[in-house]
Amino acid sequence: MTTLYKNKKMLCIFLLPAVLLVALLIFLPVILNVYYSMFKWTAYSKSMEFVGLKYFQKLFADEKVWHALLNNAKYAVISIVFQVGLALIIAHLLNNFANRRFASMTRVIIFIPAVVSLTAIGLLWVIAYNPSIGFVNPVLEKIGLGAIAHDWLGDSKTAMWSVIMVSQWQYIGEMVMLYTVGLQSVPREIYEAASIDGANGFQTFFQITIPMIKSTILMNTTITIIGAFMVFDEVYVMTSGGPGNATEVLATLMYKTGFRKDNMGYASAIGVLLFVITFFFSFIQMRMYNVKETMKGES
Repeated sequence: MTTLYKNKKMLCIFLLPAVLLVALLIFLPVILNVYYSMFKWTAYSKSMEFVGLKYFQKLFADEKVWHALLNNAKYAVISIVFQVGLALIIAHLLNNFANRRFASMTRVIIFIPAVVSLTAIGLLWVIAYNPSIGFVNPVLEKIGLGAIAHDWLGDSKTAMWSVIMVSQWQYIGEMVMLYTVGLQSVPREIYEAASIDGANGFQTFFQITIPMIKSTILMNTTITIIGAFMVFDEVYVMTSGGPGNATEVLATLMYKTGFRKDNMGYASAIGVLLFVITFFFSFIQMRMYNVKETMKGES
């Protein structure tokens, strides 16, 4: 009993620095952000005026916030289609049907954009979309789609979709890599047994592959959704939220409110909204994972 007590005491001592670090770097900023959102203040003001929940009431009435939230939702939906759905199909095909050397080379090639600086990627695609010097419009003309060629980032109807597609191009390779780890953990014997029983490719994919990597799919979905709501760099570098506010997202709106309009209190309130959204999806992911583990234990 004494030895067990000593072990627990030592464990607490070793865990204390990590707990303090998490509290300092994660919980404290969140608490301070909520606190600052209840005051009217600027970056250069010496005092703060208490306004209570005024900024949160303003959030729900602000059309710019709702427009930015809608753009984030578009980002999330398209990202789920490409980074969760299409990435899974690509990973499955490379893992089960492609030559090993070809599969490895393909994974490396499509993963490269994920390790390149977001700023560099944004500037690259600003040039690519440029109607005068970019390659997007000439390629469309070569394949017979010249009728739709125009200023992609300068048109409010296409700017948001153009930025979203850049993110898909950049991150789909990363998701393929994550899926590959999950797929390679599935025992080959299961596929062999299914093949002997007469199962075709579609049956093995939907009845074996997907159920066996549910945890990976859930994790990738959560990462994708949170990333879609936290997106900032690509939008700011490529369009700065324009033209007009066509590509405004919550993060760019928060930045402009705080550092351009110097309304730090309202910017903090937008930050709280971002935290609530990302925490909600993280909580759902953890709950679903715990339910899955409980069901697995009971079976």
